[in-house]
Order: sequence, then C-alpha cells, then structure tokens
Amino acid sequence: MDKVKIALQYLMPKHLVSRIVGKFAAAEAGFVTTAFIKWFIKQYGINMSEALHSNPEAYKTFNDFFTRELKPGLRPIDQGKDIMVHPVDGAVSQLGPIEDGRIFQAKGHHYSALALLGGQADDAARFEEGDFATIYLAPKDYHRIHMPIKGTLSKMTYVPGELFSVNPLTARNVPGLFARNERVVAIFETEKGPLAMVLVGATIVASIETVWAGTVTPPTGKKVFTWDYPTEGPEALTLEKGAEMGRFKLGSTVVMLFAKDAIDDFAEGVKPEAVTRMGQPFAKLED
Repeated sequence: MDKVKIALQYLMPKHLVSRIVGKFAAAEAGFVTTAFIKWFIKQYGINMSEALHSNPEAYKTFNDFFTRELKPGLRPIDQGKDIMVHPVDGAVSQLGPIEDGRIFQAKGHHYSALALLGGQADDAARFEEGDFATIYLAPKDYHRIHMPIKGTLSKMTYVPGELFSVNPLTARNVPGLFARNERVVAIFETEKGPLAMVLVGATIVASIETVWAGTVTPPTGKKVFTWDYPTEGPEALTLEKGAEMGRFKLGSTVVMLFAKDAIDDFAEGVKPEAVTRMGQPFAKLED
C-alpha cells in the first residue's frame, strides 16, 4: 500500500490539484466553508481551545482557519540569551551536521545544501560544516512560522519544483524530497552567523507567505528568483526571536541551516520524532 501511495504521487498532477484546492481554501463559501472546517477539526483532532477564535464560524475562509492565531501568551518565548527556540509547532524529522555539503533526509536518502538553496553556491558555502534541522508540520498543527533567534533579513530565494507530500512516508521514499519541492529560502544574518529558513511547499499547500513580501507563491514560477535586502539602515528588516516570519496555507516542512559553530548542542529531548512547540528551547548557542 505504501508503494501505491508513492506511485500515485508521481502520477498525480500535483500543481493543478494544489491550485484547485487553494482556490477553495481562499473562497468565502459560507456554510460550506464552516462545515468543512468542522469536519477538518474532527478529522485531525485539532485543539481549538488554543485558538484565539475557537468558534469555527469565526473564519470566513479555510485559509483564515488554517493560519489561525493562538491565544496571547500560549507559546511563551524562552528569553535565554544562549537559547535558540523552536520556530514552529510540529515534529522533528531529522537534525544533525551538514557533512560534505549533504543533509540527511531519511535512511538511504541525502540531498545537498546547494540543491536545497536553489543552486546558490555562495549561500551554500556559508553553511559548510554547519548543522541542519528539519521540522514537519502536520495538518493539526499551528501553521505560522517564527524566528528561532534574532536576525536581519539579507536574501530571499524562490525555487520552483515539485509538490510531493512531505509526510514521513514520502520522506522515506522520494529521493531529494526537500530539494525537489517548490520552496522559499530566507537567509538572515544573526549574531551566530547566517541562518537559512527554508519553507518547503507540498501537495495542496495553497500558498507560502512571508511577513515582508506577502504571498511568494502562487503563482508558480519556472525559474529561480532572488531578492537581496539591506542589512543596515532604516530599510533593514530585523525580526526578534519569536517574531512571526511566515506562514503556510496548508501544512508543510521547515528546513533550517546553521553556520559552523553556531550551535553548541541541541536541547534535551530534541531528536527525530520529538514534538516541537514554538518558543520552547531548541538548541544551545555556541559561546
């Protein structure tokens, strides 16, 4: 059955299906939208008591529901100066060192940091001998993405690609998955060197947004596009630790790349399959 599921993903017109679903997710369809939201809550066991608006009827579109805010103070940000925090609610897929420019995906599968970053050799060089972490967001999770550490935006890259599912089954069976799917790469300058936040698209992910550029995709492109940003002066964009930096409209994966010697060690209990909660300790920074 697993082989059938993977084979169907290769055959499915993933971009077309995703855009059709995206149209519905953005539509104000009244009772149809509300009914679908109620079904989704029940199907995936979503804890609506955490949401700022717990009543499904408060959301005009499915996208509004999916990117719902949490109640204030529900995800306190660890303020330790030497602590990097989880950027999202989700589960750790993999984490560890970047070895010979390669990132571990799952047993038997690696991919290159160069491919993940859209073939930008100068960017990939900045993360040589660094570390990575991949976090999967399930449908039930909170889908806003936050900063694990204070950083100033220096570059954004849109990379076209496939829209395979990014669930654990697909990660185990599709080579180079995260460097194969459509994605948005944001690079920040931090006190511990560069930080790459890679927002990976997936089947039926209707949109990837950032707080500074709004919707980056769709529309889907066919070429790699890059935007450079000033890191000094009045136009520089600096986001504090815990600040929102983007969001998924329907769930996906975040891959983070860290510079060499940025991380001393990952926090206790942070390992593959561990549940993550935004704002809790993720790693201890190198002195």
